Amino acid sequence: MSNSRPYTRQTSASRPGRPWTAQSRPGTARPQTAASTMHDASFVIALIESRGIAHEVGMAALDKDTGRVMLIQLSDCSTYVKTLHQMHVHMPCMILVPDTFLSSANTSLTASASATRGASSLSVQFIREEFPQVPIEPVARKYWNDSAGYQFIAQFCVEDDERAATLVSVTDKYYTLSAACALFKFVETRLNTRFSACSLRIRYIPVEGTMMIDPETVRNLELINNQTRKKSTHSLFGVLNHTCTAMATRLLRANILAPLTAQSALDARLDAVEELIHSEDKFTEIKDALKVLNKMDFDKLISSLGFSEVRPTTTAKGAFSRVSQILSLRTAIRSLPFLQRALNGCKSQLLLIIYDILSDERLTKIEELIAENLNDDAGAVKGGIGAINARVYAVKANRNRLLDVARETFKENVADIYQLNHALSERHSLPLTLVYQESGFVFALKKDELEDELPKGFINVSAQRGRWLFSSIDLKKMNARMKDSLEETLVLSDKIVQDVVGQIIAFSGVLYSASEAVATIDLLWSFAHVSIMRSYVRPEFTDTLAIKSGRHPVLETVQSAGMVVSNDIYCSDAAHFHIVHGPNMSGKSTYLRQTGLLTVMAMVGCFVPAEYASFRLHDALLTRLSNDDDIEKSLSTFANEMTSSAMILGIATPRTLVLVDELGRGTSPIEGLGIAHAIAEELIRLKCFVLFATHFHELSTTLSRQPAVVNLHLSVQRSRPSASHIGLIFQYKILDGVPENTGHYGLELAKLADLPDDVLTEAKRVSEIITEKNLRCEEESHINVLTIRRRALLKVSPISFLNTAGPECFISPQLHTQLNQALDHSSLPEEELVAYLARLQRDFMKTLKDTL
Repeated sequence: MSNSRPYTRQTSASRPGRPWTAQSRPGTARPQTAASTMHDASFVIALIESRGIAHEVGMAALDKDTGRVMLIQLSDCSTYVKTLHQMHVHMPCMILVPDTFLSSANTSLTASASATRGASSLSVQFIREEFPQVPIEPVARKYWNDSAGYQFIAQFCVEDDERAATLVSVTDKYYTLSAACALFKFVETRLNTRFSACSLRIRYIPVEGTMMIDPETVRNLELINNQTRKKSTHSLFGVLNHTCTAMATRLLRANILAPLTAQSALDARLDAVEELIHSEDKFTEIKDALKVLNKMDFDKLISSLGFSEVRPTTTAKGAFSRVSQILSLRTAIRSLPFLQRALNGCKSQLLLIIYDILSDERLTKIEELIAENLNDDAGAVKGGIGAINARVYAVKANRNRLLDVARETFKENVADIYQLNHALSERHSLPLTLVYQESGFVFALKKDELEDELPKGFINVSAQRGRWLFSSIDLKKMNARMKDSLEETLVLSDKIVQDVVGQIIAFSGVLYSASEAVATIDLLWSFAHVSIMRSYVRPEFTDTLAIKSGRHPVLETVQSAGMVVSNDIYCSDAAHFHIVHGPNMSGKSTYLRQTGLLTVMAMVGCFVPAEYASFRLHDALLTRLSNDDDIEKSLSTFANEMTSSAMILGIATPRTLVLVDELGRGTSPIEGLGIAHAIAEELIRLKCFVLFATHFHELSTTLSRQPAVVNLHLSVQRSRPSASHIGLIFQYKILDGVPENTGHYGLELAKLADLPDDVLTEAKRVSEIITEKNLRCEEESHINVLTIRRRALLKVSPISFLNTAGPECFISPQLHTQLNQALDHSSLPEEELVAYLARLQRDFMKTLKDTL
């Protein structure tokens, strides 16, 4: 079957006056790396959902650059946050939906171009708001057919070890199969593109095996892009990205947006990273081998061969492109043995698997197949007449007699041009040289070598980089003859190359596996590299979030060595809700973001910046961190807070990590406190791990009856004000408990705004009166005293409980959890453990004495 050049021009089926090519999203920060392909929008996504209340969504995404197809089916909530998350992982350049999902007024319009939403489905409205510049194309409802979708998948999926698993996984996925059918039909009819049989890497992606991170969290934590500077590498992606290949760059981005939740897979990655860190020789050998593969994109190369195999060409340009592709493939395959030898002798399971993949005999057969038909020195020269000669003489001699004659004719035409150049140089006593351009040869002469004007007979004179370029009538005639012979040579060569490509396509499965292996080892080496540079440690996976001396991974790349303040955190089932107090600028938000970033780093299989780190395998990372308005969605700060909070409460489970910063500040203090308390209680009921930063110090009292609540604060030291500072020293260190005296830090910071002295004096007077009244009421509250005592009893340590209450007393669930954790996970020496338990006993006795 034939087709036009894929993805590069408007087809006859396209809408008049509007090319199919999608506009990219507005420019966002994209860190520059050595990889040739970044994470630009490249997926054509077909999406369909079930009718009624249930939100069952099926997706099929085709990467137009690499030929990868991802199949997804999931159950979503009313805000479609899981669907949007997967669309961010597979960044769309075009979105296909059933035509019944769009109103007639909105058909084929982007969100920015449509004035009204009409009767569009709710999912389309959310997609338009999240991806305002991505076109949404309607596809007739008859093309969303599950049985036809299965046939497409069976036809195009590569023959490899995962083919059977893919076909079995999608058998009962009605919505995914329907989306796949619409996707391939659209590509075939609207984009006029065909694929070879068994040439696409099609995979079913189970969402249960990854951690869900909503798009707002991705932006707030700056996982991929820096929000302040577009080209800054100050993001988690920028910190971890030391990859050499485009495949590894894409893999890193996908892993950061959807971290793994399978502990076996994470342990395998960590074992490999640890081996690379501890084996300097292996680390260096793999580094040198990856340098040979620098800027290569196997996926893109394999998919382009698949497209070309069904696209016979009769033009020199198409033939030139196909010969270039086969030469690039040979270069890539010849580079793999260097990496294979570097992996020889590795001990970790994952590195052994990669070694076995790169040792596949079929890769050698592909190289032999190419070597039988192509010359060894073909493709060695880049640019100019050397590159043309490499393509002309790429195919070995005696493969086609007509090709040999055409090449001899081309050789004679080029020789005639060089003879003309020599003759004119002698006639005019000028050191003329020849330069090859797309239109053919031109004469070149340095400006300082020409004293007077050019002799008569030279035409089309132009200046370029300190030299004159010009031509002549005779040269133009010779160029025309040379171009004819070149085109004939390339077309004849292409027939032989086409046969070779057809045989290579049968091995596309092993080529995709090799590409995935290279991407994985490149990713692991990048993790090892950054871990060595920054002295990271290997994380553990338990039921406890415990980090000792954790550091913010992005901040420590910006600040001088040793300037970043390290902090601890400990979350368990017995103490899973942490209230973080502290004034503005004290580091609350940084503490929350640091916890989220370290969790993502551990769950992609990288070491983390800490002295010790233990993580729980979370099913989702949800945050409410930004206090900005959303003008595009017509949401105020408070409305935005409530929308985010509703999403969190609707998705959170006991295995979720939630980060909340300054909830309720968008409305009045009383209402904000009430809402913050109610949401906090619901999160406590859900039993998810929560870090809750707030200025509402009343929450430490209203939530004090909850035994799972832990109060923390960022330390601030007072000093004498001077011209250089305001009398506050932020230590950025997390400490237990509620700060003893807030000290009206906000008023201290308000001095920076140069408010009038009388305004500051009045503000301080009113604040002190209100604070004194609240403290007096709190001290006199009998309920508060009882609450403190009950919390102490519920959180009693093993030694203090037995010594003071006797063994016949009821042991609380919290104590039971603490005993189990000490038994299963404690690695303290005996002396330190006894000292720790003795300190807990003293603290408990003091609390009982103060509250009796």
